[in-house]
Amino acid sequence: MNDLMVIAPILLPLMTLILCLGLEMSGKRTGMVSLISVGVTLAVATGLVMRVASGGTLTMAVGGWQPPFGIVIVADLLAALMVWISAFVVLAVMVYGVKGRGHGHQSGHAQVLIQGLLLGVNGSFLTGDLFNLYVWFEVMLISSFVLMVREKGIKQLGGGLIYVILNLLASAMFLCGAGMLYGELGTLNFADMAVKLSAVDDPAFVNTTGSLLFVAFAAKAGLFPFFFWLPASYHRADPALSALFAGLLTKVGVYALLRTFSLVFTDANGFSSDIILYISMATMIVGVLGAVAQYNVRRLLAFHIISQIGYMVAGIAIGTPLALASVIFYTLHHIAVKTCLFLVGGVLEMRTGSPDIRTHGGFYKTDPWLAVGFLIPALSLGGIPPLSGFWAKLNLMQAGVDTKEWLFIGVGLGVGILTLFSMVKIWNESFWKDAPEGMERNSLWPGKPYAAIFGFCCLTLVFSFYGKFVFGLCEDAADALHDPRVYIESVMGGEDK
Repeated sequence: MNDLMVIAPILLPLMTLILCLGLEMSGKRTGMVSLISVGVTLAVATGLVMRVASGGTLTMAVGGWQPPFGIVIVADLLAALMVWISAFVVLAVMVYGVKGRGHGHQSGHAQVLIQGLLLGVNGSFLTGDLFNLYVWFEVMLISSFVLMVREKGIKQLGGGLIYVILNLLASAMFLCGAGMLYGELGTLNFADMAVKLSAVDDPAFVNTTGSLLFVAFAAKAGLFPFFFWLPASYHRADPALSALFAGLLTKVGVYALLRTFSLVFTDANGFSSDIILYISMATMIVGVLGAVAQYNVRRLLAFHIISQIGYMVAGIAIGTPLALASVIFYTLHHIAVKTCLFLVGGVLEMRTGSPDIRTHGGFYKTDPWLAVGFLIPALSLGGIPPLSGFWAKLNLMQAGVDTKEWLFIGVGLGVGILTLFSMVKIWNESFWKDAPEGMERNSLWPGKPYAAIFGFCCLTLVFSFYGKFVFGLCEDAADALHDPRVYIESVMGGEDK
C-alpha cells in the first residue's frame, strides 16, 4: 500500500497521458479525463502528506533493486508538500481553461502535454537519484517547450527558443557534473553520494562538481545571471499556461537546489556556499528593478518571479533550520500567489485586448470580484501582514538576523518595498483609475476563471491564517533537511518503508 502511494503521483499522469493521446487520436475530447485524473492525483497527494507527516519518509525500490544500485522513489515531507501544491496548481489551471485556436476550446494535445509536465514535475520531486532527476527535468522541458510554442506565433516561437536553448545548456552542465560525480563515487543516489562525498578529501573536486550542478539548477530556477529567458518567454504563452509555468517550473529548480545543497554539497562535505548568498541578492535586485520598469502585466509579474526566487535561494545559502523552513514556506506561498496573479493578468488581457496596464482602468468598479482576486495575492506578495508573504519574509529576515547577514536583510527589505510599489502600480493602472473613454470590454471569459482565481485566494488565506500549522509542517521538513542522516537512513535502510 505504501509503495502504491509513493509511486501514484508519477503513475497517474503517465497513464492519463497515454489515455489522452489515444482518445485524441480517435477524435474524442480529453479535458474531463485529464481533469478527473489531476483531481485524483491531488487526493493521493493529500493522503501522502498526511502519511509522511505522521509516519515519516516513505521509499520504494523500483523493481525490488535496493539502493544504491536501483532506482529509488523517496517521499519525505518536503517532496510530499511539493507534489501536493503541484497537483493543486494544475487542477486550478485546468479549471481556468487552456484555450486552443479558439477561445474556450480544450485542445486534446494540450491535455497530453499538461500531463507530461505534471509527470516531469512529480518525478523530479520524488526521485532519489541525480540521473533520474535529469530525466524528469527533460520530460518537463519537452512538455513545457511544446506548450509554450503551440500557438505557432513568431513571438511564442522566439520566446520558446530562448527558453529551450538556455535550458539545454543547463542540461549539458548538469550531465558534466553528474558524470564527474559518477566517475569518482560510482553512484548517483543522493543518499549514497552524501555518504561517499564526505570521505573525499578533494575540495577542488567537490567545489567543481557542486558549481556545475549549481549553475544547471540556477538556470532552471531563473537566478542571476541566467534569468533572461524567463521574462522573454512566460508572458508570450497562453494565459493559463503562463500561470502554470510561473507557479511550477522555476520551483523545480529551487527544489533541486534545496535538495542537493542541503544533502550532498554541504559545508561538512567541503563545499563553499558563500557566493550563493551574493548571487541570490543580485537576483532579488535585478528582478525587482525589472518589474518596476515594466507595464506589460505578465512580463512585470515574470520579473517578480526572479526577485522572489532570490529570497528562496538566500534562505538555502543561510542554511539554518529556520532559514530552510522559511524557504519551504516561502515556496508554497509563492506558488499560490504568483499563479493567481498570472491568472488575473490573463483575465485583464482578455477583457481589454491589451497587456499594457496603462490602457486598462476601472475594473475596481466594473469587476469588484476580480479586484479582490488581485488584491489578496498582490498584498501577500508585497509582504503586508497578516498575509502569508509577511510571515514568509519575517521568518527569513529572522534567520538573517540570527546569522548576522545584515546586507541580506537590507536588500530584502528594500526589494520588499519595491515589490509592493509595483503591485500598487498594477492596482492604480488596471483597477483604480477610470477606464479610458471608448474602451470596449471583452466578455469572453465565463465563471470558471474566477473559480480558479478564488481557489488560490482561499489557499493564500489558509497559508496566512493557519500559517502556524503550515509552518510547522515546513519546520518538520526543514529539520530533516538540516540533518541529512534522517534522509540517508530512510533511503539506505535496505527495505522499502
